[in-house]
Amino acid sequence: MDALLTADSVVARDRVLHPGWIEVQRGRIRAVGEGAPPRPATDELGAAVLAPGFVDVHCHGGGGSSFGSDLDAATTAITTHRAHGTTTLVASLVSAPVDTLRSQVDALAELVADGALAGVHLEGPWLSTSYCGAHDPRALRPPTRDDVAALVRPDVVRMVTIAPELDGAIDATRATVAAGAVAAVGHTAADARIVRDALRAGASHATHLFNSMPPLHHRDPGAVLALLDSGATLELIRDGVHVSRDLCGWLDAITDPSRMIAVTDAMAAAGAPDGDYTLGALDVIVREGVARVAVSGVLAGSTATADVLFHDVAHGTTDRDLLRATRQTATNPAAALDLHDVGELRPGAFADVVVLDRTALTVTRVMRRGDWIS
Repeated sequence: MDALLTADSVVARDRVLHPGWIEVQRGRIRAVGEGAPPRPATDELGAAVLAPGFVDVHCHGGGGSSFGSDLDAATTAITTHRAHGTTTLVASLVSAPVDTLRSQVDALAELVADGALAGVHLEGPWLSTSYCGAHDPRALRPPTRDDVAALVRPDVVRMVTIAPELDGAIDATRATVAAGAVAAVGHTAADARIVRDALRAGASHATHLFNSMPPLHHRDPGAVLALLDSGATLELIRDGVHVSRDLCGWLDAITDPSRMIAVTDAMAAAGAPDGDYTLGALDVIVREGVARVAVSGVLAGSTATADVLFHDVAHGTTDRDLLRATRQTATNPAAALDLHDVGELRPGAFADVVVLDRTALTVTRVMRRGDWIS
């Protein structure tokens, strides 16, 4: 669909345009500008903010469904998150036996091929049993060359989380990067030295920094300091539950803005009511929007959607707020996974646009690939 959108605020690559316009042609952005548009608008959006469609690189499900071998369930999760502004989504898989994970990767490859998903994230099974979080410890194992070859399918798997202290983990990190996927450090008990070994081997991303790793300690700074002190991109689950908002704000102030990434780590209850769910093989109870493993009580992902993250990162509606939120929910995650056609409102990119209420920053409309989502 060809269109010309106008609004009071358009978040472009490095500044907010007041007012701004976006010209859409054949599913891509043809031009972006400030002031009066070159022709009459097809969609006058008025007192709204136009931002790039959100890019979520860590999401396990939504709408009551989880990512796995069931493509109907996967489609439900995708549809749920799209309605909240996520136009680019990576399907995260929890730890399971290797054969099960291979079947899930093969099934989801169909949705990657048709563009419904941007790829698959293997969050396991190569994780620490000491910091397994909401992963079934019975499914965890050190990586082997054969396992990596079986699971890290090129052009389908975009990211792999590995605990670098496991036997074979550094070799698995190298193999993951060689296969074209991002190697991430997470669910780890590793000390700073081992994490730095993983970074030298090609790891470039931190899976939900602070969560499922030892806390920063003045005599044993561990993985947190090594990751902060590197050039790795840093995931934070900015749902107001997993990480203190004060800590998030402090990191925003001291960290290179291009490194910060907001993720949902959403499970099936995102966009769905409280109740009883499953995450992989584990039973999960969701109460007041907080998901916990039934037996242990540990957090089991979030129930957030990306619009919640945008609001949390922004803190307000100044241009600086909007640029920070856009970087963390769209531009940076796209760059981390080398996704060239999304994450920014610029000529040549896909016409993925989120329309936000100017005051509340709630999502009012979503365009994906040039078509409005009903």
